Amino acid sequence: MDKKLLSILCCPVTHQGLSLARPDMLKKVNAAIDAGELSNRDGSVLSESLAEALMTDDAKLLYPVNDGIPVLLEGESIGLEQLS
Repeated sequence: MDKKLLSILCCPVTHQGLSLARPDMLKKVNAAIDAGELSNRDGSVLSESLAEALMTDDAKLLYPVNDGIPVLLEGESIGLEQLS
């Protein structure tokens, strides 16, 4: 992801900054997706692993990045409280 683009993006819900999710976070998220335990804010259970994602500064929301394009839609975001 382009660092210049990343520096101007913000969460459409909380207006916090976004950063690339670390590999350890993606591993945890993908394990929950594989187990069928993770859904987006629209309530759809996720079935495809994430290769890349953006996380809010407070680490509460995750947004998928598909083919290098951030999907910054509230309904597509993933509440990370589900990982607890």
